[in-house]
Amino acid sequence: MKHPSIRIIHDEHAYLSAILQSLRMMLRKGPEDDPENYFSVMRAMLFYIDEVPEKQHHIKETELLFPPVAKRSPHCAEIIRQLEDEHAKGESAVRELQHLLLAWEILGDSRRTLFEEAMLQYADFYSHHMRIEESIILPEALKVLSEEDWMDIDAGFAKNRDPLSDSTPRDPIYDRLFTKIVMQAPAPIGLGS
Repeated sequence: MKHPSIRIIHDEHAYLSAILQSLRMMLRKGPEDDPENYFSVMRAMLFYIDEVPEKQHHIKETELLFPPVAKRSPHCAEIIRQLEDEHAKGESAVRELQHLLLAWEILGDSRRTLFEEAMLQYADFYSHHMRIEESIILPEALKVLSEEDWMDIDAGFAKNRDPLSDSTPRDPIYDRLFTKIVMQAPAPIGLGS
């Protein structure tokens, strides 16, 4: 692909999609006979979403990609405003999921349905959000942005990468998180059952 930032966006969306799929799979399976591991892995995956897509990935899109696209493509400006609004609400949404998971873990099955419904709604919302970015914004960016725009965007996106990425050295501060997710979460993200 000509622009590294496009590949990075696709890669980071793929990692997040895998996490969301694993969360859905874990919801279907439930804690069964190992609730300690179940809740630990669920917390780790929600923490990953909060730590990486919410605090790193969205910022790159909002600060680097969206402004020049909105400037050069006014018909995408409203869609970009909606995506930015979703980015702004994302951190509180994942924090609410973390709270609902903790409530289920501590208070028991009376709180399970609340978490499951919120988690599925969030996963559906996030999947739709990424499809809009990939099907509308990225193709438009490829049409309207200059090489100079892409140089700035590519440089910005290269500054930080998803710690689940195989393509760059992982920041050591994420080693424990990465190991927990990979060793205990189900495929497609991990090696667990």
